[in-house]
Amino acid sequence: MGTHLLNLAQITTTTIVGAVVALIAGAALGAVAIQVLTRNTISAAREEARRIAESAQREAETAREKIILEAERKTIELRQQADAEANKAREELRDHERRLTKREDMLDRKLETLDVKERHLDDRAKVVARQEESAAQSLSEAEKVLEEQKNRLAQVSGLTRDQARDMLLQRVEDECQQEVNQIALKRYAEIEEAARTRGQEILLQAVQRYAGEFTTETTVRSVAIPSDDMKGRIIGREGRNIRAIERATGVDVLVDDTPGVISVSCFDKVRQTIAVESLQKLLEDGRIHPTRIDEIVASVQKNVEERIIRHGRDAANEVKLGGLHPKIIEAMGKLHFRTSYGQNMLKHSIEVAFLSQIIADQLGLDGELARRCGFLHDIGKAMDHEQQGTHPKLGMDFCRKYGEREEILNAVGGHHGDIPATSPYTPIVMAADAVSGARPGARRDSMEQYIQRLEQLEGIAKENEGVAEAYAIQAGREVRVIVDAQRVSDADAFGIARNIAHRVSAEMTFPGEIKVTVLRETRAIEFAT
Repeated sequence: MGTHLLNLAQITTTTIVGAVVALIAGAALGAVAIQVLTRNTISAAREEARRIAESAQREAETAREKIILEAERKTIELRQQADAEANKAREELRDHERRLTKREDMLDRKLETLDVKERHLDDRAKVVARQEESAAQSLSEAEKVLEEQKNRLAQVSGLTRDQARDMLLQRVEDECQQEVNQIALKRYAEIEEAARTRGQEILLQAVQRYAGEFTTETTVRSVAIPSDDMKGRIIGREGRNIRAIERATGVDVLVDDTPGVISVSCFDKVRQTIAVESLQKLLEDGRIHPTRIDEIVASVQKNVEERIIRHGRDAANEVKLGGLHPKIIEAMGKLHFRTSYGQNMLKHSIEVAFLSQIIADQLGLDGELARRCGFLHDIGKAMDHEQQGTHPKLGMDFCRKYGEREEILNAVGGHHGDIPATSPYTPIVMAADAVSGARPGARRDSMEQYIQRLEQLEGIAKENEGVAEAYAIQAGREVRVIVDAQRVSDADAFGIARNIAHRVSAEMTFPGEIKVTVLRETRAIEFAT
């Protein structure tokens, strides 16, 4: 067994030695093989590098040649472009030189012409100087001759120079006045025709577009009573009831012999309304004594004040106006109880407001502002009678107090011509006011006022020199004047018509407008024998 183990050990050692020798040999062969492969790879790489270098060199040469060719081409192009520009500049320079040469030639010719003209002017100046000397001498001789003729004429006529001059000036003035009247007649006729045509168009459109219903309201001035016995109860013991009514309402209660009626008289229509309605309630209630009178009057007064505000607010809403001060609305509501020639003032203000807006729209102005001017134009009539001043001035001051615009103030204060118009809305309101007042049925006069107005109109017309007769016709809307044809010419007739119209406008108060027509009749009479 020991031998066996020894043999096994020897075999193992031999095997190991053989393996080691084989391993060393393999390693040596591997190293040789690697060295050979490495040498071959290096050679191949060097060959590849050489080929790449040669290719790169060839490409570089090609690129360099291309760049050189491109540079030469661009150089040639730039040279050609520079040559073209230089040629163009030289051509322009030659043109400029030709123009300068031409201008120099023209200037030379002009200078020569100016020299000729200057010499000619010198000659003319000498001629003119000689003519002036001759004219001065002739003028002096003419003045002497004229002075001699004037002296001789004064001796022949027996007039001094001043008298003759005054006579001549008067004659020239008369002739000029005739011509002025004729020219004015023609111009006024043309202007009047154009203005009438345009005005009629605007007013007709305004009237057609606004067709408001209009009912003339009259303030109640009497109260019906069931029996005459009620008059005694109204008067009361020793007149205490009637005194209580008058003290509470500020009116005059007239109890006369008229059966079934008690009259109420007062300047203020609001107070009159309160008094009338209070009497009606007292008659319905049957209890008539001072305490009950005060209660009824206070109740009616409160009710009327509420109605005033309601009327003002309804009117403002109807004309579509906002931003009105409450005091202005209240004042406008009072106009519901005011009348002018039988025309209700609040309804009249509404109508003027819409007419003013339509006219302003036709003229290209602010229709809303014109409507506001027309609505407020008669607000002064709502002021108490204790306040001093005309209703345009009172209304203007009232509107200024509550912040209305300057255009509105001028329209309120100037719609009757009391102050000059500073805005176009003032004459618009004047026209609308005249249209509303002149409309048939809008207003009415009392018989006495009507007769007085006709007499005044005819009297103004007859006061003019040369007027033979004057007649007021068309209910005072027109006055026809007949003049003496022997004393008045056609041009003078036109002047008379204008003077009458101016005086009527300045001295009379009337609704609408009055037409003045002057008639001149010429009759040629001859007898045959």
